[in-house]
Amino acid sequence: MAAHRKPRQSPLGGQAGRTAATLALASAATATLFEGSGHAEPRPTTAQVKEKVDRLYEEAEVATERYNGAKEKADEARAAFERLRDEAARRTQRLNTARDGLGAMAAAQYRSGGLDPAVQLALTSNPDQYLERAALAERAGERQAAAVSAVRRELAAVRQLRAESTGRLDTLRGHETELRRQKAAVLGKLQAARTVLARLTAEERARYEAAEAGRDGSGASAGNSAAGGTGTAAAPATARADRSSGGDRAPVTAPNGRAAEAVSFARAQLGKPYVWGATGPSAFDCSGLTQAAWRAAGVSLPRTTYTQINAGRRVSRSQLAPGDLVFFYSGISHVGLYIGGGQMIHAPRPGAPVRVAPIDEMPFAGATRVG
Repeated sequence: MAAHRKPRQSPLGGQAGRTAATLALASAATATLFEGSGHAEPRPTTAQVKEKVDRLYEEAEVATERYNGAKEKADEARAAFERLRDEAARRTQRLNTARDGLGAMAAAQYRSGGLDPAVQLALTSNPDQYLERAALAERAGERQAAAVSAVRRELAAVRQLRAESTGRLDTLRGHETELRRQKAAVLGKLQAARTVLARLTAEERARYEAAEAGRDGSGASAGNSAAGGTGTAAAPATARADRSSGGDRAPVTAPNGRAAEAVSFARAQLGKPYVWGATGPSAFDCSGLTQAAWRAAGVSLPRTTYTQINAGRRVSRSQLAPGDLVFFYSGISHVGLYIGGGQMIHAPRPGAPVRVAPIDEMPFAGATRVG
C-alpha cells in the first residue's frame, strides 16, 4: 500500500514555487536597496552648511571671550605675583642690612669685654670720661634695641610676603589652566568649521561664499567673484574688505568728541583681519576692536564683551548714537561699534575682516554708551 502511495507535493511546487521564489528574491533586493538608501547620509545643502558653520563660529566666539577673560585674570594675577616678589626681595635686602648692623654691634660689645658698669667705674682712673662713655653706651643700647625691633618687623614682613606670593602663584596657575582650556575650545571649534568647509566642492564653496557676501549686503559682486575665481574664501573676503574700506565716510554726528574719535579709529581699521584674542594694531577680535577704539579716545574699557556691556550706561536700540557699543546673542558673545544709520563696524570672525555691517545681521542683545 505504501509503495503505491503518491508522493506528497509541496504547496509551492512547480510554477507557483518558482514565482514565489522570484518574488522573494525581488523583495529581498528591494529591501536591501531601500536599506542602503536609508543609511546613505544626504549631502547637506548650502544653507545647512552655512547654518552649521555659523553656529561653530558663534561657539568659537563664546570660547574666545572666555579666553580673553581668563587671560585678563591671568595677567592681573601675574602682575600681582611679580609685585609681591619684588617687594619681598626689597624687604629681604633690608632684613639682611639690619642683621649686619646687629652683628657689628655684637662684635663691638665682645671687644669691650662686657664688664659690669659698676666694676668699670671702680677701675677707671678718669670717672668723668667713664660717665661720658656710659652715656654713649646707653644711647648705643637704645639703637641696638631699635635695630632688633627693625629686624623683627622686616622678618615678619618677608614671611607674610612670601606666603602671599605662594597664594598668588597658585591663583596664577589656576588661571593659566583655564586659559589653556579655553584656547583648546576655541581651536577645536575653528577646526570643526574648517573641516565642514573643506568637504564642500568648488561649486558648493562658491554658493557658500555668495551667501556670506549676501549677508553683508554685497551679494552680487562677491558671488560673481567667488563663482569666477578659484573657489577659495580668500577672494570674496578680500573683496568685502576692499568694499568696507571704501564705504561711507560721511562726517560722524556723535554725542561727544570722544565717541567721534572712537568711530574714527574703528574706520581706520577697516579691512584688517580678525584674529581671536587680538587687540591690535594689525588684527582684532570683536571686543579687542571696541576696546582699542575707545582707548584711542582716552577711555579704558574692560577686555571682554560680557564686561564691556556693563562699562557704561545702557541705551535702548531706538536711542543708539555713533560710538555706542552694540551687543549680540543671548550670551553677549559679540560686540560692534555703532556708527549710525543702523550700521556698525565690527570684527566678525576668522576669514572675515573688520568691516561695516548692519546691526540686524545678528540677534541684538543690548547697547551701552561709554563716552
